[in-house]
Amino acid sequence: MTENVIHLHKPTDPPTGENTPTVVPDAPSTRPVPLWVRSGRAIKTAATHERTKTVGRAVARHGLYTFNGGRIVARRTWDVRTGARYERMIRAAEAAGNNELAEEWEERLQRFRDARHRRRMDLLHSPVQVAKGAAVGTGMGIGVLVALGVVMALNTKDVADVITPLTATIDFIGLLIRIVQVVWGPALTIGPFLALLALWAVGSKQQAAPQWALPANVRSGEGEPITPSIVVKALRDLGIPAMRNAIKEMGDAGASMLGPITIAGCGVEVDVTLPSGVSTNEVQQRRRKLAENLTRHEHEVFITIPTAARTVRLWVADSGALDEPIGPSPLVTDETMTADYTKGKAPWGQDLRGDAAALSLYQRHLLITGLSNQGKTVALRSLALWLSLDKSVQFLMGDLKGVGDWGMFDGLADTLIQGPTDEHVIQVTEMVEGAVDEMNRRLMAAPGTQFPPLIVLVDEAQVAFMCPLKDEDKRPYGGAKANSRYFMAVRKIHNQGRAVNVLMWQGTQDPTNENLPKMVREGAHTRASLALGTESQARMALGDKAVDGGAAPNLLRPGLDQGTLVLASSGIDIPAGQSSITVRTHYVDDDAAKAITARARALRDGVTTLHAIERGEDRDPLADIAAVVGDAPRVRTKDVLARLATRNSDAYGSWSFIDLKRVLDDAGAEPYKSDGVMVVARERVLRALANRDTDGSASDAG
Repeated sequence: MTENVIHLHKPTDPPTGENTPTVVPDAPSTRPVPLWVRSGRAIKTAATHERTKTVGRAVARHGLYTFNGGRIVARRTWDVRTGARYERMIRAAEAAGNNELAEEWEERLQRFRDARHRRRMDLLHSPVQVAKGAAVGTGMGIGVLVALGVVMALNTKDVADVITPLTATIDFIGLLIRIVQVVWGPALTIGPFLALLALWAVGSKQQAAPQWALPANVRSGEGEPITPSIVVKALRDLGIPAMRNAIKEMGDAGASMLGPITIAGCGVEVDVTLPSGVSTNEVQQRRRKLAENLTRHEHEVFITIPTAARTVRLWVADSGALDEPIGPSPLVTDETMTADYTKGKAPWGQDLRGDAAALSLYQRHLLITGLSNQGKTVALRSLALWLSLDKSVQFLMGDLKGVGDWGMFDGLADTLIQGPTDEHVIQVTEMVEGAVDEMNRRLMAAPGTQFPPLIVLVDEAQVAFMCPLKDEDKRPYGGAKANSRYFMAVRKIHNQGRAVNVLMWQGTQDPTNENLPKMVREGAHTRASLALGTESQARMALGDKAVDGGAAPNLLRPGLDQGTLVLASSGIDIPAGQSSITVRTHYVDDDAAKAITARARALRDGVTTLHAIERGEDRDPLADIAAVVGDAPRVRTKDVLARLATRNSDAYGSWSFIDLKRVLDDAGAEPYKSDGVMVVARERVLRALANRDTDGSASDAG
């Protein structure tokens, strides 16, 4: 019996034999595509084509312009004929918590209703009055025409002329009727189109269409002007429930929250009075969302707090305006510029309004901080460059970066130390301590004595604060403790230096409590910050008051907002009610800085710059005096004493005029009076040194 075997699985081995079919790989299918598939693809392509979308948006946009224009006209007409506008204003005032304003609008509404009632009562009596007026007017008109006809008849001796004026008037009226009959038909045809065109114009001006239907440049917000409706809508959509509800209750009167929108530099400025229940910090915390609602980037919207209660001041830049550079510094363009430390102001840059931002440096300690490579050194150097044009100002400079950013001050600064090593920190510390000794000497002078300004400038000061070295007495150079040499020297200048024109300027980066101690940063009268990473760093740089008032250097864009800083200082004009101002500083490059310092050197007698603070027990006072006199033909004795103390505070810090005179008298280079002040002559000192060396050589030879 034959059994049928049923295979449940297909064979996996390829067939063999003569009947094996030949398979051509990748053979194109010859099956035709159905018509409905091809039609669907064509319809989909046509429907999704960009040109189709553009045409569709245009049709929808212009249709909605016309429809919504009609709504706007109807609403305006309704507002004119009714008290709806007054009622909206009343609701807005009540929502804002301004009861006095609400009562004022209620009185206006009552006056409007009284006037409307009188007009309606007059309309009840007007038909009779109009009929009487028409009858009297018609009779008088006919009488005048007949009288005119009588005059004509008397003149022409023709009785028929009596009715000539009346006939001419009737003919003219008939002509008008015929003109109306001719024009009436086309007017009825064209009139609706003209009305629709007028409605379209109203809607187009108001851009009364959904966002998706607007042109591409409007949808992206490019160049969109700031209007009251845009500001109110942006505030409504901030996500603050009390704000949203209040604006809804105000209706179209939400713009009553806004003051005038005024042009301010490369943007506009507006004050916003917040509704009851909305605090200013709630708006400040939503800066990014507010900027995006205004179709701006976050860095293009600044929020500050003016003096008025429950008010925020918005400054909104024109789109892309803050990415454009400002012009060159007047220090570069005006080669005749000089400086006045006491009464002048340094041209530092421009504020956001586009006005010149000038900073007074008179008796103000200075601190500038920010992240690395944001323009801190250039901003700090610009102030020093301006002040160098006042020949009375003296500089002690320490650059703890040491890449030559301050090299152009060689020949201007009494001391210029450049380098990042611990040895450079030691020298800078001793330089600052020498300035403390000079400050103490000035403090001991007779009351009323005037002293030249002495600017003690340390760039990259965080290097000094973080230095781990200790001196032979185990006192650390860095740190923020009471035995830290650099910290205590800075604190002493902060405490008393201002009274005798000894001022501390510091530049530091990426501030922390370790590299910028609290007592040091709070000792500065002028505090400025470029871009920072966090709000806590912003508070370190500028203080709580400035940050609570809207200062936000942490919201500046690192790398993009180079040279833009937030400044808190009494030395600059800050808008009333604000605690800080944002300044875009001028960029002065190295070549321009060298040209400025060359002009500054031409104003001075000549300064021999010390590049290191010399230490040691064996001193040659006469040689040191010659070194500090430098190339100047004569130097005042008090300036020589100050420079000697800077050169070596241990050896000369306690010197008085008597000590200086004793050394010079013994060498035969006595000081003398010139223009009423005691001076040391360079020629005398050099001659004394030469004679001493000659005598020494002769003695050695003998």
